[in-house]
Amino acid sequence: MIRHRPLGSGHPYSVDTEQRWPLLPVAGELLSLGARTSSDLVEVEAELRITGPDGAVVEQRLPLARSARTSRGQTIDGGHLASAQARLARAAGGWTVAFPAPEAGSGIRYRLVGHSDDGRSQRTRWFETTTAEWRPAPDDTVTVVGRDRIMPGSVEVLTDGDRVARVRFALPLAPGEHVTGFGERYDVLDHRRTSLDSVVFEQYKSQGAQRKTYLPMPFAQVVGGEGWGFHVRTSRRVWFDVGAAASDRLVVEVQADAASGEPAVELASYDGTPTEVLDAFLADVGRPEELPDWVFRLWASGNEWNTQAEVMRQMDLHREHDVPVGSVVIEAWSDERTFTAFRDARCAVSEDGAPHRLADFDFPADGAWPDPKGMVDELHDRDIRVHLWQVPLMKLRPHPEGQARADADAAIREGVLIREPDGRGGLRPYRNRGWWFPLSLMPDLTDERAARWWTEKRRYLVDEVGIDGFKTDGGEHAWGSELVYLDGTRGDEGNNRFPVAYARAYGDLLRAAGKAPVTFSRSGFTGSQAHGAFWAGDENSTWEAFRWSLFAGLSAAASGILYWGWDLAGFSGPLPSAELYLRATAASTFVPIMQYHSEFNHHRRPSRDRTPWNIAEQSDDDRVLPVFRAFAQLRERLVPYLAAEARESIRTSAPLMRPVYFDHPTLATAWSHPLQWMLGRDLFVSPVLTEGEQEHETALPPGEWVDAWTGEPHVGGGLVRSAVPLDQVPVFVRAAAWPRLRDVFPGPS
Repeated sequence: MIRHRPLGSGHPYSVDTEQRWPLLPVAGELLSLGARTSSDLVEVEAELRITGPDGAVVEQRLPLARSARTSRGQTIDGGHLASAQARLARAAGGWTVAFPAPEAGSGIRYRLVGHSDDGRSQRTRWFETTTAEWRPAPDDTVTVVGRDRIMPGSVEVLTDGDRVARVRFALPLAPGEHVTGFGERYDVLDHRRTSLDSVVFEQYKSQGAQRKTYLPMPFAQVVGGEGWGFHVRTSRRVWFDVGAAASDRLVVEVQADAASGEPAVELASYDGTPTEVLDAFLADVGRPEELPDWVFRLWASGNEWNTQAEVMRQMDLHREHDVPVGSVVIEAWSDERTFTAFRDARCAVSEDGAPHRLADFDFPADGAWPDPKGMVDELHDRDIRVHLWQVPLMKLRPHPEGQARADADAAIREGVLIREPDGRGGLRPYRNRGWWFPLSLMPDLTDERAARWWTEKRRYLVDEVGIDGFKTDGGEHAWGSELVYLDGTRGDEGNNRFPVAYARAYGDLLRAAGKAPVTFSRSGFTGSQAHGAFWAGDENSTWEAFRWSLFAGLSAAASGILYWGWDLAGFSGPLPSAELYLRATAASTFVPIMQYHSEFNHHRRPSRDRTPWNIAEQSDDDRVLPVFRAFAQLRERLVPYLAAEARESIRTSAPLMRPVYFDHPTLATAWSHPLQWMLGRDLFVSPVLTEGEQEHETALPPGEWVDAWTGEPHVGGGLVRSAVPLDQVPVFVRAAAWPRLRDVFPGPS
């Protein structure tokens, strides 16, 4: 066997053993060809036929050298991706050769030939590509809407003489300007002197260290000077050098597909304050939709709440411990074959893939979910909303049976799947290339007909069972520039759009049933602002991850994401200490979505649930329950304020969770103390983010403020140091609003 896939898996951050790199050869730069082979092949060579721009042909053979196989996975420390990662990381032999790419415009035709000891040979098919080069281009290659800030003479294109594959240009950066935004980012608030890109990616944990994100946007604010921002109007990948190579410029490089000499990229430029810039951006891409007040109450979940009895036990414990809860997310509810049926439920197979109704199911009394509708009705009677977990895939491993098989057959027959080239000039259904649910089929939720086909299978859950929303997880599985969506869009343009369409499809289902479009997603892109709520993804329970998560929330907010939260104190790995858990609880009380969650741990003991009672038991710290209870009850009192301020945020575009620079663009402490924020117009929050901290420094913005815990007045514009017991977080109320908000907070003892 000899295998060469010229475009590889489509992993945006890893080069596969068997691929060509770079995908588009650049004249004079090294071009590598890789292969994987069976063990019987002892020699591999590349047969090349290079046709120059003048028509001259050169043929040559180049031997490939053995190389180690690269892994497409990630470094992880266990959890739900561990077994999949282990399979991908197994070592195997590979082969590679590298040579300088010929001059621009040259055609390269090649195949790989392997030889065994017994004289037999194996060959791949012929592959073809063309060599490109970077060339200066007219400034109007980039169409600018708004004020043109492109530095004259900075525009370049990567072209083979016929098509433009990338465009590069520079924007000026003045001394003292800060660059922020770019979607949800975990490492810093100001990206000056760094580089980053915009591609939707599932970075399982350590997002801040890896600088990868589920929710990128090619949008940024430039703050501290005259005030401006920009949006690269594309769903293709964009790279940004934010003053890293040259301090006076921000270099933008954009994937494109345009005829040489024609406009290839559109750039929107905005002027004004941060709020004015964000408002102009949201006018382009879509504004948040008001969600019901109950989304601001506590959300609770755990991956091991995988039976009706356990869900109700946990909700009973909330009531027993007087911890108010507004939503429960049930992740482990389904058969995880169809993601439409409760585990253990019995139903006749719908061979044509038609949707089921509730009456079609039989729920065994001794099964995991003996009465889902009764459970939901009871939770509604307790004023608790219910959300179910989803993944936009159809599992094919192990080989599907029953309804899963019928659904897969129907999806193929009905033509509702994303497709990929079959290597013979045709298309076949795309099979997920990621490490989670590998080789699954993927519905094209960007297509209205396909999205309706998919969501109709879940309609009974909303209409009859009474489900209030969906956790729309795992929107990052579309890998590869060569994928083909149902409208003909290729993957390089469509993949980033998929998670936006995913949340929209489920929101449309809920809306059609007369319910609010409450989705809870971790992935997204430009346009996600208009579709539901978001959480910051998978992280360990560490202080570092705590800080990363808050950077994520502030940068997401600065990019127009209104309803945002994170798994307070992390969802994975060893349990957080009591101190970390309570500090994270305190901070989470003052972000738009307050929620806790825990990863599946195979029901090993001791439990790794992130419930306050389990943290209290495992830490043997009697402060946990009363402090958590107090913050959860404070959050209940805060709901009317949050709902009113969310409406104001939608009206004005000023973020609900607002970085300080929105109100004070030139304030130095907005950057020296980046993890502080306004919550609405009248609350200022400065969370404790360091283990063991007894006294905390708050950089209080200008204005007149009142300490929410003591009632002590403060004049802003300077630093305030205060004691920070575990049952408090530095929060200051605008003095004019104190009479209205004083009852939200417990008075001084």
